[in-house]
Amino acid sequence: MKSPKLKYLFISFSIMVFIIIMIMFIADTVIRTSSNNFVFSDINKIPHNKTGLLLGTSKYLKSGQKNQYFVNRIAAAVNLYKAGKIDFIVISGDNNTKYYNEPIDMKQELLENGIPEDKIFLDYAGFRTYDSAIKIFGQTSFTVISQEFHNIRAVYIARYFGLIATGFNAKDAGMYNGLKTKIREKFTRVKVFIDLLTNKQPKLLGKQIEIK
Repeated sequence: MKSPKLKYLFISFSIMVFIIIMIMFIADTVIRTSSNNFVFSDINKIPHNKTGLLLGTSKYLKSGQKNQYFVNRIAAAVNLYKAGKIDFIVISGDNNTKYYNEPIDMKQELLENGIPEDKIFLDYAGFRTYDSAIKIFGQTSFTVISQEFHNIRAVYIARYFGLIATGFNAKDAGMYNGLKTKIREKFTRVKVFIDLLTNKQPKLLGKQIEIK
């Protein structure tokens, strides 16, 4: 027979788990339903925007294999540009050390895929999607380029700050490769609301990028 103390701890723990699950569910639902109409997988349906905001990720996995998130985002950005849906590409990513530089890696891939260098701009202060989305690149309208789960969050943040953002979905990395990322995304969406409610400032805003 369980002791009253043990029973109380079990009930308290169950309530805490329930509250956490509900918070995650609410955050996920609000962000997803608010962004769904502005996120596209069909290149023929997405409206033209002067600028595409390509969200950074690492080129390689820890295993040394090519990161499919990286490969697919590059392909999406190239397809958008060649289809005339964007005129410029801003690459926003992490460049923590001289050995790890997402914007440079992505720029090199874009160049190899035929994107002119004068159409590419680098944002070295994009440590987080939150930091990238609240920047204004000389206009109030742009297309976010990443996987769908990422776009939904980025578009929500951008529109919260009054920017007219749409998202173009790159192909996913597959269930096996993306499961850990998808689970982490649920917690990240809760953090979005914490950042917005506390008016958290970007880690490093950097210089404003103006595209004329």
